[in-house]
Amino acid sequence: MESFLIKGGLPLRGEVTISGSKNAALPIMAATLLTDEPCVIRGVPDLSDTQFMALILKSLGAEAKFENGTLSVRAKKIHGHADYELVRKMRGSICVAGPLLARLHKAEISLPGGCVIGARPINLHLKGFESLGAKIEIAGGYVRATAKKLTGCTAFLGGRAGSTVLGTANVMMAATLADGQTVIESAACEPEVVDLANFLNAMGANISGAGSPTITITGVAKLHGAEHQIIPDRIETATFAIAAAATNGEVTIKNCRPDHLRAVLDKQRAGSMTIRRGKKLAAVDVTTLPYSGFPTDAQAQMMSLLTLVPGISIITERIFESRFMHVSELARLGAEIEIEGPSAIVKGGRPLNGAPVMASDLRASAALVIAGLAAKGQTQVNRIYHLDRGYEKMDVKLRKLGAKIQRVEEK
Repeated sequence: MESFLIKGGLPLRGEVTISGSKNAALPIMAATLLTDEPCVIRGVPDLSDTQFMALILKSLGAEAKFENGTLSVRAKKIHGHADYELVRKMRGSICVAGPLLARLHKAEISLPGGCVIGARPINLHLKGFESLGAKIEIAGGYVRATAKKLTGCTAFLGGRAGSTVLGTANVMMAATLADGQTVIESAACEPEVVDLANFLNAMGANISGAGSPTITITGVAKLHGAEHQIIPDRIETATFAIAAAATNGEVTIKNCRPDHLRAVLDKQRAGSMTIRRGKKLAAVDVTTLPYSGFPTDAQAQMMSLLTLVPGISIITERIFESRFMHVSELARLGAEIEIEGPSAIVKGGRPLNGAPVMASDLRASAALVIAGLAAKGQTQVNRIYHLDRGYEKMDVKLRKLGAKIQRVEEK
């Protein structure tokens, strides 16, 4: 396994270009299974997750070529069995179920593995499929969905922590080839859902309302090939913006959509923006919420910044019940944080000092990198394979901003 060695205390300065959105790319890659015609997806980030999804497409019978951020797919002849050995490596692979069910009227998908940040059940996905007329069986660790035909319906996808992004994507894709009209109530409003809907419409689907809690899909007989450009990754944007503030730097972020991050950023100018820290930062209270609230995927990174801000800040996590795994590792760097139920109380203003730390998940990895950049001395962030799931060449981008960071083999 690999680690990052970081010599902290240096301000980040310069320009960074944001990659395409991982969370948009994965369901869009799955959506290419809906047609037997060629599809070309541009701006796909080169990550372990997107590489795994490309392997899953190939395992289902599709031809897939991934080169220089462009994915070319032709799913001319496919089958409906997604094997455990691939699916277990990435929870997002469940989003192939909707396209397979729509096109083949059958899908057999291994149940995805657990997640360290908390329970992420797929019951709402299955509920939506059943509403469309599918029969669901779970046996031997696999979900088997079959249907003589899919019929338009009203599907309510609200859950305990709000709407489900992947569930919305899965049901929306399945409904594109269903008979009649489907209405998804309590749909996820995230930009990634809008990006998927735009791609599906380019394929010939009839979808309206994406980006709102009610999405309407009128089924069509057939979808065709299409080309599409993935939106910039809003969480990578937030991560570099927070890193600039944490290191007292000045960073121009290019190829970004600030309008997708209104809860994190003040500026709303599309295309690029410059982040610089003011003379004095103030403690704040943050609560994670579904879009367009503060994103749970930026919570850990914001916590790293708030450890540097004098005063008491409170971060309340409303999406995942176990998303404070990074707290004990930040404490190794000198942070003072207490957990009370769903809230973390950050007593900020104390200097951070470098130490070996262990990443537990994707966003915790980014938080520890930010803390290491701001800390005095050397920080070693172990198990960065988590980070490689969602950030394209993060160490290379940081070095271009002046950071002293290198990728090494763990000892």
